[in-house]
Amino acid sequence: MDNLIRSNIRQRPVRTLVSVAGIALGVSLVMLFTGLARGMSNDLQRRGSNLRAQIIFTRPGAMQLTSSTANLSTKYAELLKGIEGVEDALPVIVNVLQSNRGFGLERIEGVDWEPFSKMNGIQLVAGRAPQGNDEVVIDESKARNNKLSVGSELKLFGDKPYRVVGIYSPESTARVKMPLAAMQEAFEAQDKCTYVMVKVRSSSDKGEVAKRIADHLPGNKIQFTEDVFTSIEQNIPYLPVFLRVLVGLAAVVSALVVMLAMYTTITERTREIGILKALGASRGYIIGLIEKEALLISVIGLVAGFLLSFVAGYLIHQFYGLLFEFSWSWALTAAAIGILGGGLGALYPAVRASNLDAVSALAYE
Repeated sequence: MDNLIRSNIRQRPVRTLVSVAGIALGVSLVMLFTGLARGMSNDLQRRGSNLRAQIIFTRPGAMQLTSSTANLSTKYAELLKGIEGVEDALPVIVNVLQSNRGFGLERIEGVDWEPFSKMNGIQLVAGRAPQGNDEVVIDESKARNNKLSVGSELKLFGDKPYRVVGIYSPESTARVKMPLAAMQEAFEAQDKCTYVMVKVRSSSDKGEVAKRIADHLPGNKIQFTEDVFTSIEQNIPYLPVFLRVLVGLAAVVSALVVMLAMYTTITERTREIGILKALGASRGYIIGLIEKEALLISVIGLVAGFLLSFVAGYLIHQFYGLLFEFSWSWALTAAAIGILGGGLGALYPAVRASNLDAVSALAYE
């Protein structure tokens, strides 16, 4: 039987390649989308965990993953410093724009560098702090992935050139930072910011301090830092639903491609099936023969899909800097899609073939 299956696959290379490509496409889409979501989520959490400020004070709706506004007065920083338990407060302005590589989003932050670096324990490993309105500092990962160094030029905000004057470590929220005044000038937001970063005294409880802030400055939004810079799935509405729909569509595509290919194969091999039945082949034997062929194609498509996703993830990371982190759970899900999609897709053609009349099949032209 195995030799017959291999012969059928070799004799119909175009049909086999189409089936393999359909399954590989479904598997690679699942792996790439889930790997991107997981990579971005873990990267966001990792950068957020390097902040030593425990509280983010902002206006409702001001901070979103894909956008931000500067509608908070910087005067709140001084008001926050006067609240019991607050060690320091620092205004930050944020803008989210299209990556300078043309794909994905990039977060830019405007901060007063010296107090920001002191508050969060961030150090310059090369160059100096930004001073002019056309100067920025970047983290080591940004410098490495984009092949940038001190003196390089970045184009931001409508291709306006900015000069890299420093590289810092560890990475912290936005990979590109410029002076607060420069961001305010660029967006005509004088004395405005997106949020105020609040550091709590070591002797104080952040929960109690958050309650005092809410009492003294009502009507604002107060969040703990670890809740703001958290999972991508929590920041983008309906992303989990989208991923589940994607998985379902991948399974349907795989099943339909295999079903169409195997259905066409049954028509082409009507006489062969008639010969098998005339020789005494049972319905179970014929169904098993076709299902094994479909499963072999599915396994080949599964391997091709995994290879395609790994290569595509690597190339996208090299060209666009996006991070992919593939997980075993989603890999198993993708494997189930490929195998079950192929097996279920071949079931109807297999049953149809097993029900062919031997005499009619032998007479088929």
